[in-house]
Amino acid sequence: MSSADPQGALHGVRVLDLTRILAGPLCTMMLGDMGADVIKVEPPGTGDDTRSWGPPFAEGESAYYLGVNRNKRSMTLNMAMKSGQEILAGLIRKSDVLVENFKVGTLEKWGFRNDWLEKNAPRTVRCSITGYGSTGPKAGLPGYDFILQAESGLMGITGEPGGTPMKYGVAIVDICTGMLACNTILAALNARHATNRGQHVEVSLFDSGLAMLANVAANHLVSGKDAGRFGNGHPNIVPYTAYPTRDDMIAVAVGNDAQFGKFSAVLGNPGWAAEARFAKNPDRVVNRDALDALIKKELQREGAETWITKLTAAGIPCGRINSVAQALAAPHAVARGMVTEVEHPVAGNVKMLGIPFRFSDTPASIRRPPPTLGQHTEAVLRDELGYSDVRIAALRKEKVI
Repeated sequence: MSSADPQGALHGVRVLDLTRILAGPLCTMMLGDMGADVIKVEPPGTGDDTRSWGPPFAEGESAYYLGVNRNKRSMTLNMAMKSGQEILAGLIRKSDVLVENFKVGTLEKWGFRNDWLEKNAPRTVRCSITGYGSTGPKAGLPGYDFILQAESGLMGITGEPGGTPMKYGVAIVDICTGMLACNTILAALNARHATNRGQHVEVSLFDSGLAMLANVAANHLVSGKDAGRFGNGHPNIVPYTAYPTRDDMIAVAVGNDAQFGKFSAVLGNPGWAAEARFAKNPDRVVNRDALDALIKKELQREGAETWITKLTAAGIPCGRINSVAQALAAPHAVARGMVTEVEHPVAGNVKMLGIPFRFSDTPASIRRPPPTLGQHTEAVLRDELGYSDVRIAALRKEKVI
């Protein structure tokens, strides 16, 4: 970015990223996309676990790692060694935000308790991303997205009625936890304007998984009835699901009674909207099986594109069920810049997802490709902490970096 270019919203904010896998790296990548300077600290030799998660690889760089680690500098550091902890202390003192997803108590074991932060880095915001949080019977246990999808009830509501519980197609608990971590950090940075102090914030996969139940949790807490699986359907709205047409499947989302009247007319059955069993949404929810059967029969008359054209013209929300390849190649995805390219020092030109948020005055940007392991170690030690080349060479010989 040139000096004449607008700066990101978080320009001038230093983030120390001690995370690995997905939730933490996604969080810090978002902060980097918003303009923060992110230093990613990785174990020497191996780095972030996801560097080896593949195939696919781009010239030895895993697609998984590339997808959540742009806009960062990478340095290697053995944080279990005393010399490594001295370097870590220096980096923390120079950081506005510290993000870690170690096992509960790890930083404290190394001497970096909250009281140390209050004394040595009072304005630093520390964000802990954990599996189950720091309190409760499962505090301290490691968290894995698949297990949390199971334990949180998310798998229990995913899949066909009477069928096998299913997980989401991506690590959705990790992703939502990373987004919540980013939100929490931004709130703590905002609070710092009033308090002039940082604070310790915490998010966990367990809490995030339960929070993701949203209206389904509210349904249970109000009614006392357990939630079930509705396949592609909605527990509270009908018709709101996927239907087969003559060729492909489409998704239809009829959100109110007026839309249902229009939907019925497009399908050639305006009388449905006047039937007692279908007239109001609560009636349609009770009689969903009967209505879905009627809808499926009518939709078999035409192909997906014909129905999408007719329904869209009538103001009925609908869409083709795309593959990932189709979704990423869609004209609207291209127009929104949701697929972009970066020049990587090893992998060359790499395609990756674009930035999903927009700022009118402080634009988000991709300024750095995902770093190779330890690519910036010497530069960080020299430029940020003032280490000499001799000292850096000694640290490398001692396997601290």
